[in-house]
Amino acid sequence: ERAGFEVRDVHPSHYGRICPVETPEGPNIGLIASLATFARVNDFGFIESPYRKVVKGKVTNKVDYLTGDVEEKYFIAQANQPIDNNGKFTTEQVACRFRADFVDMPGDKVDYMDVSPKQLVSVAASLIPFLEHDDANRALMGSNMQRQAVPLLTTESPLVATGMETKVARDSHALVKAEANGVVASVTADEIVITKTGNLPESRRKIKHRPEEGCWVYAMRKYHRSNAGTCINQKTLVSVGDRVKEGEAIADGPCTDNGELAIGKNVLVAYMPWNGYNFEDAICISERIVKDDVFTSIHIGEYEVNARDTKLGPEEITRDIPNLGEEALSNLDVDGVIRVGAEVGPGDILVGKITPKSETELAPEERLLRAIFGEKAADVKDSSLKVPSGVFGKVMG
Repeated sequence: ERAGFEVRDVHPSHYGRICPVETPEGPNIGLIASLATFARVNDFGFIESPYRKVVKGKVTNKVDYLTGDVEEKYFIAQANQPIDNNGKFTTEQVACRFRADFVDMPGDKVDYMDVSPKQLVSVAASLIPFLEHDDANRALMGSNMQRQAVPLLTTESPLVATGMETKVARDSHALVKAEANGVVASVTADEIVITKTGNLPESRRKIKHRPEEGCWVYAMRKYHRSNAGTCINQKTLVSVGDRVKEGEAIADGPCTDNGELAIGKNVLVAYMPWNGYNFEDAICISERIVKDDVFTSIHIGEYEVNARDTKLGPEEITRDIPNLGEEALSNLDVDGVIRVGAEVGPGDILVGKITPKSETELAPEERLLRAIFGEKAADVKDSSLKVPSGVFGKVMG
């Protein structure tokens, strides 16, 4: 609240160090930022950006990392400034940056050159195709919204890409990479075994992750729940006999396709009005997209129940619940817990539980019946864990 416009605004020293695009839209706009693609933090905690050294008008392959205060002294050319095979600038005047200004300078006066046009922006912004043609506000939204993508049932790598997809996927730790060179000896949905020769040990018990003996075992994560409640599922990419190199992707993660980042789908989009149904931000989608589960994702919910000790006695997890028909209990096992694979909907019992209730909680007619028949079985109430409203799904475990 107290931070003014100057603190939040983009500064010339941010170039190549802090992304001018990726920042929150809310009250923290400009206060929370991301590192630029090639930026690094030095031993003193200052952010450095890489530049190619230019000597007497010739661009060398020597890369220097400069901090914001050091950079102020130099004329720095753009990364896409044309150069010939010898590294010389092809134009007499070269467009350069000098502090906050853009100036044209002779080639021999240029000190450094950007290493890439991407070095200005963050990784998220560099994944946006044709970023230079986008309005800055919409690019900001796109950068932030990529983080909100959920893993789809089937992943599909983008047809229009920027070249950063593979690098981002590999660095995300979502997929599985080979630790060393080897040959695939065994592949199942749950694990990949790679050995130096491609032969499995004679005994199944000897198949353990022992890199020093030339055996690597990679366990796949199958239908795990993420902290966001989405599904983490790794799928193998290799077959028995395949030779793999160190660092090669051998299994896809929940948001990758063939080792490439895949957080969306390649769908045909028409930018046009359609009988007023897509007024403002509304969209119309085809029936095929729904039918073929194009944008369907798996969400895993975790529900817990505790059996506590009450003043009137302990709660009990059981299948024997009063005033319930056999149909409501049909999916519960002998202990009162729902069976794996059961399809459930709102109000269905997941765990049967009864809680002791006092005499005062009984209705007058119940008290009368108990006085007549001496019924003691009705001194408990149903406190079972049930499926919340609006939730449909299948029990995984």
